[in-house]
Amino acid sequence: MPPARKRTRSYDPAKTRTAVLAQYGHVRAGVATLTPDQLALPTRLGEWTVRDLVAHLAMTLGAVSALVGLPEPAKQDGTLLDWLSAIAADAPAIAAYARELAERHPDPEAHLAAAEERFTADLAAHPGTRLLPTSAGALPLADYVVTRTVELVVHTDDLNAAVPGLDIPYDRQALAACTRLLADALAVKAPGGSTEVRVPPYAVVQCVEGPRHTRGTPPNVVETDPLTWIRLATGRLSWAQALRDAHVSASGERADLSAHLPLTA
Repeated sequence: MPPARKRTRSYDPAKTRTAVLAQYGHVRAGVATLTPDQLALPTRLGEWTVRDLVAHLAMTLGAVSALVGLPEPAKQDGTLLDWLSAIAADAPAIAAYARELAERHPDPEAHLAAAEERFTADLAAHPGTRLLPTSAGALPLADYVVTRTVELVVHTDDLNAAVPGLDIPYDRQALAACTRLLADALAVKAPGGSTEVRVPPYAVVQCVEGPRHTRGTPPNVVETDPLTWIRLATGRLSWAQALRDAHVSASGERADLSAHLPLTA
């Protein structure tokens, strides 16, 4: 029997926009408290300082403005789940551009505010169906905005890790969208139905080749919390370390996800 076809997850554009702006607002409030010494701190992202990371967070919304300024593609030829692998290939260029922006904009608060103003104007001016020429192919604006939740949540966590006591909060809807998109990306990277990955309260996916589970308790189960899952999916945390620290529970012979993580590899 052929495997069951997975239904593509849909996202409410209005809720996604609200989530992106809420998380960005949390970031702006946190950045407003940073001192020059804190902006100069290193991060877990290679050579990036906190200032570089803040510049990249402005790019999160700035990318939308840049893409709507380009000619609209004739037809959609990418999917939301193509985006994650595409940005992995672009990582060196993205890092260089973030450092350039940090030098060009010495006032991080003003830079963040300007990016938000352009973003909100662009969303008001263009329908969610407007196609954007992204590195993952032509995607609708509404889909691309979903990817902004991943950028914002992941890099909020990076900021919190870099600056002790900063503790920027996570918007619930942004955290949910980020978690779900990364969980669905795992199901695409490791297709199958032998293992159930649970990230309560936001996501459950079936993945990994092997005997398909149909009813009752699955023989292979992985469960973790949203932030741990996001760190695993993006390479901020290793599978082995998460197990050692009891941040992940994994039962069954096909419950080892180390071969499939990080998703950006």
